[in-house]
Amino acid sequence: MITLEDISKSYDGKIALAHTTLDLAPERCQVLIGPSGCGKSTLLRLVAGLITPDSGRIKIGDTPMTPQTCRALRLRMGYVIQDGGLFPHLTAAGNVTLMARHLGWERERLRKRLAELAELTQLPLELLNRYPVQLSGGQRQRVGLMRALMLDPEVLLMDEPLGALDPIIRSRLQEDLKQIFQRLKKTVLLVTHDMGEAAYLGDEIALMRDGVILQRGSARDLLERPADPFVAEFIRAQRRLWVEDAERRL
Repeated sequence: MITLEDISKSYDGKIALAHTTLDLAPERCQVLIGPSGCGKSTLLRLVAGLITPDSGRIKIGDTPMTPQTCRALRLRMGYVIQDGGLFPHLTAAGNVTLMARHLGWERERLRKRLAELAELTQLPLELLNRYPVQLSGGQRQRVGLMRALMLDPEVLLMDEPLGALDPIIRSRLQEDLKQIFQRLKKTVLLVTHDMGEAAYLGDEIALMRDGVILQRGSARDLLERPADPFVAEFIRAQRRLWVEDAERRL
């Protein structure tokens, strides 16, 4: 579904993403994890078409991403960032329907889609008339997810979507996201720094460092068969939190 062929990106001579080739299977959740500055958000922004690679090629399905195809490809992708990234001057409903209104959707179609997404994300309908400042962090994140899903995209890109939430709200939203992924069967590319979250949500995990993917596989692969000393160190540093998170869900 998403193919990266020898993609690289540098800023002022500093490598943000080394030459990287990656295939993401359809209807699965690929997680990018690693320390701050490892290149995971750069990779996500390249896929979203927000920045241009220095080398290589990106394809969504069979369509290469070029300046000519970028806008159409973006309409096939939903993008969720930390705290929802909502426009403060628009209501929740205004945020969710912004692109659909720009594309000329009729009022009844907008209403039906809003109701569907509110049910999917478990957001009470009465909150749709509130502004972002009037919503909790968890509610803003649900609205951000609704906005990303509004056009029923094939691909869902998520950049640290739960990073700003307290542990209890974060845990609840992780459970909701897992159900949504299973129900909608979207192709998901998720960035996180939390190994517990990666293990819970991801079908496959790619651990990154200094712009390089060190290892791809399941959480168990990374835990039991680390391909690099840093992989073992990273897993060991997070293992206690990961185990506690898994125990809390039992």
